[in-house]
Amino acid sequence: MKKFLFWRFWIALILIASSAATYFIHYLIFHDARHIFIYMTGDFAFLFIDVLMVIIVIERLLSQREKSALMNKLNMAIGTFFSEVGLELLKRFSTFVSNASDLEKQLVIKPSWTKKDYEKAVSAARQFSYNIEIDKPGLRDLQEFLLHKRTFLLQLLENPNLLEHERFTDVLWAVFHLAEELAFRGDQIEKLPAADCEHLGIDLKRAYSQIVSEWIAHVQHLQGSYPFLFSLAARLNPFSPNPTAIIS
Repeated sequence: MKKFLFWRFWIALILIASSAATYFIHYLIFHDARHIFIYMTGDFAFLFIDVLMVIIVIERLLSQREKSALMNKLNMAIGTFFSEVGLELLKRFSTFVSNASDLEKQLVIKPSWTKKDYEKAVSAARQFSYNIEIDKPGLRDLQEFLLHKRTFLLQLLENPNLLEHERFTDVLWAVFHLAEELAFRGDQIEKLPAADCEHLGIDLKRAYSQIVSEWIAHVQHLQGSYPFLFSLAARLNPFSPNPTAIIS
């Protein structure tokens, strides 16, 4: 740090000395100090506007660059979430939704999809009426899966950059809340009363609907920025009739 400040000091000193030397040479040639001070005053007056313009432009460019870099990191985190947890949750959650097939028909993503198609799909996912039917053995499997992924979910929640992505943060909280609800019930899962099953159904619906919307948005991002990743995501689409990574 001291070495950096030392070099900055010498650079500033050299630039000031160069400016003074230039003005001195100008005086030696033209012998007109009044002319020098007239233009020096004008230069100083414009300097404030010049600095203002530079600050505005540079700050905006840096802000856009930082935002772009941050969004790339966030999209990497979102991609990791779906690889580790999200895709499997979508498959498991669909078993609790009796009318899931009605939604799946609208979410078979194709390479030809445009922005309007994705917007239509997100709207369909948000407005869909999720009919939840609790299957206790399936709930037990979901409990074990989320307990196994608890550390991973906590690590994502600890990522301070995720605060910049409010929608995905809501997804994580919905999933983590469901994981906690199931964890605290322990071995009582298969003995739950109807009222408690209804409560868990609300948590399932919240998590499922939010993950679906985020999945669509994530795939749209991949299509525009990473076509090779989009190709795999489209083949593994959990809403497709027969998702597979194998290209036939």
